[in-house]
Order: sequence, then C-alpha cells, then structure tokens
Amino acid sequence: MSTVDVVVPQPKLSERDTVAGKTIRFFEKAPVNIVLAFLGLLWLVPTLGLFLTSILPAQAFTVKGWWQIFSKPSLATWANYRAVLHNHSITHSLVITLEIAVSNTLLVIIIGSLAGYAFAWLDFPGRDWIFIAVIALLVVPLQMALIPTFTLYNHLSLYDTVLGIVLFHTAFGLPFAIFLLRNFFVGIPKDIMESARIDGASEFKIFYRLILPLGLPAIASLAIFQFLWTWNDLIVALTFGQNVQPITVAIFSNLRQFGANIDLIAPASFISLIVPLAVFFAFQRYFVQGLLAGSVK
Repeated sequence: MSTVDVVVPQPKLSERDTVAGKTIRFFEKAPVNIVLAFLGLLWLVPTLGLFLTSILPAQAFTVKGWWQIFSKPSLATWANYRAVLHNHSITHSLVITLEIAVSNTLLVIIIGSLAGYAFAWLDFPGRDWIFIAVIALLVVPLQMALIPTFTLYNHLSLYDTVLGIVLFHTAFGLPFAIFLLRNFFVGIPKDIMESARIDGASEFKIFYRLILPLGLPAIASLAIFQFLWTWNDLIVALTFGQNVQPITVAIFSNLRQFGANIDLIAPASFISLIVPLAVFFAFQRYFVQGLLAGSVK
C-alpha cells in the first residue's frame, strides 16, 4: 500500500511582512518619528532643567545656569532635598495639598457618578432641563465666584479651612464630572440594564455592580483631571487660605527677589511636579478611553 505525501502549501508572506516591506515602512515613518521625538525632548527640557537646578548649590546656580552640571557633574548634591524634607512648612503644605486633592477628587467622583447615572438611565421630571443647566455651569468662570464665596465662608466659619477649599473645588468640578460621566454611562448597552432589572436588581445594585466597573475608564480620566487641577491650584488657595497653605502657596511665599532661595524653591517645585505625574502614569491606560466617552454610539 503506497503512501501519498501530502504537501501543505505554505502561506506566502505579504509585502508588509517581508524585511524589505518593514524597512520601507520604517523609512516612511522616520521623518514623522524624528519630529515627534524632537518635540518630546523640547517638552521635557523645562522639567529636566528644574530637576538639575534642584540638585545644584544655590551659589553655583547664581553664577551660571543649570547646564553647567554637564561640564561639572561634581556640583550635584542632594543636600537641597534633605533641607526641603526637614522644612516643616513645606512638608506640612504637602500634607495639606494631599488632603485637599484626594478629598475633593473622591467627592467629585462619588457625586458625579451618582448624578451621571441618574441623568443617563433614570426618568424624573425636568431631567433634560436640569442637565442643560449643568452644562451651562461649565462656562461660569471660577474667578466670578471668589468674592461671593469668600463672604459666605466668613459667615459659615469655613474661611481658612481645608473643608472650605475642598467644597469650592468640588462645586466647580461637578459640572464637568456629571457631563463626562453621563455621556459615558449613556453608551452602556441598554440590554444589560434591562437584564439586571428583570433579575430583580435594585438601582443601587445596578449602579454598584454594573455601572461603576464599566465606567472605570471615564472615572479614572475624571480622577486625573480633578486631581491635577486641584494639586496645581494657586488662586483658590490664596483666596480662601491664610494659615492653610497648599504646596503652591508655600512655594509662592518663599519667592524672594532674584530667586535667592532657589535651593529651596527648585526641589520643592520638583516634588510638587512628581506627585501629579505619578498619578497620571498610574491611570494613563484609561485616559484616552475616558476622553472618548460618549463620542461613539
């Protein structure tokens, strides 16, 4: 009994899978990649300059710029950071800033998620008109509310308190939070919601077990926006705080003519930069998904 050799045809490599094809594509994209890399390096120059300034002695910085460290690496020292970490006003300001940023971000996420779910999936009188009013609040400038809120805080004993600053940031962060989360929640398939209701799930259980996990990209993006906005705030903290000073106010109050205390300002500024940067990288995989919330139906 003779055997027949079966020849399995090998799939032909397409032009895109060949070495030549990959080489051509590389050179086609090379100009764009070079331009993007150059722009990225330009964007990083201020951050690099701030870091190198923070590890230079004040005397060396006043003579030349931060670029002298490339010719004299021995000038680098961590003494500036040790001084900052032993500076009570700076460390206390970092703790206050963390309290304000984390507290108001959590409040905005909780209230914004509940309101976004209500506007997306619950029927109640005047829902559309109320949502239009929420959108209209997005155009209200923050500066316009500083003086009226300052007067109100004096009557309610909220001036110069962490709670007062947290409530102000929460109030101005909620319109954008509700708008973003409502647009994301409304894109969740309706069949999932109806199946959960048929199974007897309450609205709170649907919100907790379905909406929050599915809305994680938008919630993470909102957390990034709100945290960065609050962490980098200066005008609200200057208006409603006197003894309560976030890190931005602490750095601002240490400014002197000609930057004589640059050895304190530079490391404090770099530490203030690292924290929001770490938050962004922690949630960056959700960032683009959250930005596209509600854009596709």
